[in-house]
Amino acid sequence: MANYFTDNADLLFQFDRLQLEDVVDIAEHGYTEAAQYDFAPTDYQDALDNYRKVLEIVGDIAANTVAPQAAAIDEEGSHFADGQVTYAKGIQEAIKRFTEAELMGFTLPRRYGGLNLPTTIYTMAIEMVSRAEASLMNLFGLQDISETINKYGTEEQRAEFLPQFASGEATGAMALTEPDAGSDLQAVNMLAYQDEEGQWRLKGVKRFITNGNAQILLVLARSEPGTKDGRGLSMFACYGRDGVKVRRIENKLGIHGSPTCELQFNDTPAQLIGKRKFGLIKYVMDMMNGARLAVAAQALGISQAAYDEALRYAKAREQFGKSIYDIPVVMNMLMDMRVTLESDRSLLYATCHWVDLRNKLEERVETLKAAGKDSTDASARLKEASRLAALLTPMTKYVLSENANRITYDALQIHGGTGYMREFNVERLTRDARITNIYEGTSQLQVVAAIGGVINDTLADYFDACEQRENQGKLAGLADELKEMRVLFLDCLKYVTETTDKQLQSVAAKELVEMYSYLYTGWLLMGEAADDSRKVFIARRYIIGAAAKARRNAEAIKKDLFGDLLYAGDVLV
Repeated sequence: MANYFTDNADLLFQFDRLQLEDVVDIAEHGYTEAAQYDFAPTDYQDALDNYRKVLEIVGDIAANTVAPQAAAIDEEGSHFADGQVTYAKGIQEAIKRFTEAELMGFTLPRRYGGLNLPTTIYTMAIEMVSRAEASLMNLFGLQDISETINKYGTEEQRAEFLPQFASGEATGAMALTEPDAGSDLQAVNMLAYQDEEGQWRLKGVKRFITNGNAQILLVLARSEPGTKDGRGLSMFACYGRDGVKVRRIENKLGIHGSPTCELQFNDTPAQLIGKRKFGLIKYVMDMMNGARLAVAAQALGISQAAYDEALRYAKAREQFGKSIYDIPVVMNMLMDMRVTLESDRSLLYATCHWVDLRNKLEERVETLKAAGKDSTDASARLKEASRLAALLTPMTKYVLSENANRITYDALQIHGGTGYMREFNVERLTRDARITNIYEGTSQLQVVAAIGGVINDTLADYFDACEQRENQGKLAGLADELKEMRVLFLDCLKYVTETTDKQLQSVAAKELVEMYSYLYTGWLLMGEAADDSRKVFIARRYIIGAAAKARRNAEAIKKDLFGDLLYAGDVLV
């Protein structure tokens, strides 16, 4: 039988290279939970063995239960009648299987019924689920909602909500977007008020809410009368059954198995999560960073599925007396797709490492402070991990979602006219990919989120350490390419930051972020190539291609192609 974990050599490669010792030690409280829970690990190797078993189960369900029903799920979609939403039959069966396997509380603590797994392992699971059926990720991958309650809620709230998530009794939704507040969440107007008995209530409309029919909703609402910016917004949890009406579900281009709802809140009773006025500036931003990683994994899963379809079709399809796989221009496309897949996977799981480390160091610092112990060293490490995670998360979402659209486009092209027909999976995958660089922050917003870290050259120490490695051997030429690319980047950075044109830093942001991603991913691949000879080809093809792209980006910056923006008013009429 197929298995999306054990059948994927590159995913196994990334798993075998995990360095989560510190993360797991903190998560397992020095492995003391083994005395309380039979299935808790006794040491790091035991934890890795457990993670592998969990991922094998996910890989089995994804390949043998979910993937065979993906086309039917897309065709059936979600149903809406009399204010009630019903999932496609294949989605219902998939959720049932994951619930029976106790996989709906991936990152939650064991005391609430969760598996207490790191974000990295959860992200690997999301990749496999998305490869099988992209829209299912929007249910399975919304476990970050429960993590937000775990992190910022009271003990009473955790005890009330988290077991429902972990058992599969409840799914969740982030109710953030409104008709006039999409990317600009500071414009949220949903009213949160307290009645005469002090009960918080919600009134207003939310739109484009993924899985908005969920049992438990996290809602961003305006709790401070008279405010108009993000400082007047708070986070609330409520039940979908209590005064929440689903007014409609959207008719979408793709991800048909995931209902996207418009919700009306009619004085809905709610609970304040965390502190007032921190809803957007702290809790939503934290939750959306988790969602960005999930969407990046979703994009990667779709990319993997599209590449598989293209490779299989190219080998089977004969034209001009031979398989089109043997036509050089087609093989070249497949090689580029493969290199992009593996480089994206390296970037994603390197980012997950820093997100895991940041999350667990936050816990350690809080524990040390509560116990009155010295937290200086942990705080310093937390500061570094936070800086890196803040840069890499939006950069990764940007790169992987853009690449997913490119890979599915090329996969359809390899299929030719047949790929345009609904009988072929690649048509669905192309439609599904398109949302990944739109929701949880468009690609343009990811660039905005990442540019600060790029301008500050956050990865400078990492690049210095990579450049100082000795005995590069057969990789020396590639190391030289990356060193030259860094010189080019720093020259562009200097040009942008020192120019008198204050707008240039903003309009050149995309080119700078891309150059930075080429550098970081290139060095990641160099490290992998040093350990695995097969990765030398991947690193070589990626770095040479990235160097050419970086030169084009630099030319655009230095030749001031952005100056045309000054004349946009005359041209865009």
